[in-house]
Amino acid sequence: MAGGFMLSTAAMAAEAPGAAELASKLSELQQDGNTFIRVKMIVSSPANPSDPKTTLQLQIKSRRSAGQTDVLYQVLFPKDRKGEAVLINSSGSGATFTPPDKVQSFDASKFKDSLFGSDLSVEDVSDNFFAWKDQTLAGSENIGNVSCQILESRPKGARSSYVLVKSWIDTKRMVPLRVEKYGAGNQLVRRIDTSDVANVDGRNVLAMLVIRRPGHATATEMDGSRIKRGVSYTDADFSPEGLKNLNGPKGGE
Repeated sequence: MAGGFMLSTAAMAAEAPGAAELASKLSELQQDGNTFIRVKMIVSSPANPSDPKTTLQLQIKSRRSAGQTDVLYQVLFPKDRKGEAVLINSSGSGATFTPPDKVQSFDASKFKDSLFGSDLSVEDVSDNFFAWKDQTLAGSENIGNVSCQILESRPKGARSSYVLVKSWIDTKRMVPLRVEKYGAGNQLVRRIDTSDVANVDGRNVLAMLVIRRPGHATATEMDGSRIKRGVSYTDADFSPEGLKNLNGPKGGE
């Protein structure tokens, strides 16, 4: 899923698992090693179509495993924003880069901040709520014509600004077709809908996402299924100096 949101899986069909098993499988799939992704981010105002859109071309460098998460978002286009970057890691900290030379670190208190002015937060692109210990099933519901299991995830000791995340899981393709995130007082904070799933090299990829926030005029579309796996990264790629490096990684499928 982007950084958390370009979740890819091997195409598979299986009997509906229990909550813990389902969450474990999804968490394992999200910890997909070293990846490199190109996406388009479009922020628009659906209620006012005449309002100008903001379109960004991004690249995402991601290093995920059971014990580590490093995610780097970098702007490639438009020209006047090229090089802007946000780095998030599993220690609950990160850094931003604003060209030509401003690097600024931040802590978990900034995780609620918007990512590049979009409807996604910094936290949204790095969290793995499928790894939380409290997982329950809350029935099933169709998204479009696809029957989905509803998985409810609660942090219970994990660091999160959310108290509940509900996911509508297509268990045949093992992808979430909708995710709702709730804050204090069980208020819906963010809804993420999957509008396209692509099969890339035998893997299911969330190719298009639409993110909305109740009470906000904007919506954000994330469009992109170009992904390379098994690429080579070093610690330097996720360092303050690495934020400035727009070169792609070596290797990959």
